[in-house]
Amino acid sequence: MDKTLSYLKNFFTESSELLIVALIALFSYFIVKKVIVSALHRFFQKTENTYDDLIIESGIFGQLAMIAPALVFIYSADIIKIPHYLIQIISAYIAANITIFFIRLFTLINKIYNQFEVSAKRPIKGYIQLMQVITAFLGIIVTICIGVGKSPLGILSGLGAMTAVLMFVFKDTIMCFIAGLQIVFNDLLHNGDWIEMPNMGADGEVMDIALYTVRVRNFDKTIVTIPTSKFLDSSFKNWRGMTESGGRRIKRSISIDQSTIRFLDRASIEKFSKINLIKDYLDQKLHEDIDAEGRDINKRKLTNLGTFRVYIKEYLKNNPKLHKDMTLIVRQLPSGSEGLPIEIYVFTTTTNWSEYEDIQSDIFDHLTAAVKDFDLRIFQHPSGYDFSKLGSS
Repeated sequence: MDKTLSYLKNFFTESSELLIVALIALFSYFIVKKVIVSALHRFFQKTENTYDDLIIESGIFGQLAMIAPALVFIYSADIIKIPHYLIQIISAYIAANITIFFIRLFTLINKIYNQFEVSAKRPIKGYIQLMQVITAFLGIIVTICIGVGKSPLGILSGLGAMTAVLMFVFKDTIMCFIAGLQIVFNDLLHNGDWIEMPNMGADGEVMDIALYTVRVRNFDKTIVTIPTSKFLDSSFKNWRGMTESGGRRIKRSISIDQSTIRFLDRASIEKFSKINLIKDYLDQKLHEDIDAEGRDINKRKLTNLGTFRVYIKEYLKNNPKLHKDMTLIVRQLPSGSEGLPIEIYVFTTTTNWSEYEDIQSDIFDHLTAAVKDFDLRIFQHPSGYDFSKLGSS
């Protein structure tokens, strides 16, 4: 009877002590979370600095507040009797919260780094994610070991024998990490770059460079997610050089009907001399040994096609929306069944897609209309309209 009363007395005493400690732990959480952390948040919100706002969003102080009640139990173990298994569980709980704290801290570091301009050229998200993976892996091992009362050093020292297994498990992580290093050190990719990767269906702007994936927003607003390792074993086109140069290339041709190409006589030369852009050119040619009468086939002669080519070049030189210090070429391509192509190779002064298309369209609108003034015709296959005219004639 005395033993039973003594057991009950000890049970109620220990239970009361645990209840008191639990209440103190709950009160400590309230003090840290609702008073200290809230006061810090209010202070940060009043400042003009944006970095402290990111600290609030990260929730790292709230994560530390979760440890406060556990610490109360740990330090109370020296005063009251707390079951050993409960101490192990609480210690594992602390280890898990510390792991989550560091994972959130790495995320915060990345967000703060992204506030600087260098982050666009040197993103660190991939390295941050790698550190988070390592932290989570080690944190899980330590948490489990503490929870079951085993030393984590024993398990970690035995990982050498599991190297092959770990290499297989983390194969993708290792490959993506190496790919990320290559991308950064070789300066292959930045956030905001326009890239083309046809085999992955990518043609748009790089949104995010992470450890495992690179996200690209296509111009049709679809989003493509590409494994980082693909940028090492597949080819892709980066248009950054075009953007940085400030000029975008126009490389396009118009096909001339070869049956309309002829030599110029004096009447034609006088007619074309009224065009301001080529007046000086024709005057200069007339002072050279040029047969303007068409009497001798062996002498040098002017052609309407050659004159039109000179006109195109002068027209492009006088266009303020084209670069004068970049390549400007007007050339003939080999003729064929589709006519004789006259190719234009120039660079616009803008890289904006919409403005570029407007400039290119304006140039070819003008040249298509100007062809007739040189007694030339653009080649095109006969259409139903052409056949209907033949039938009515």
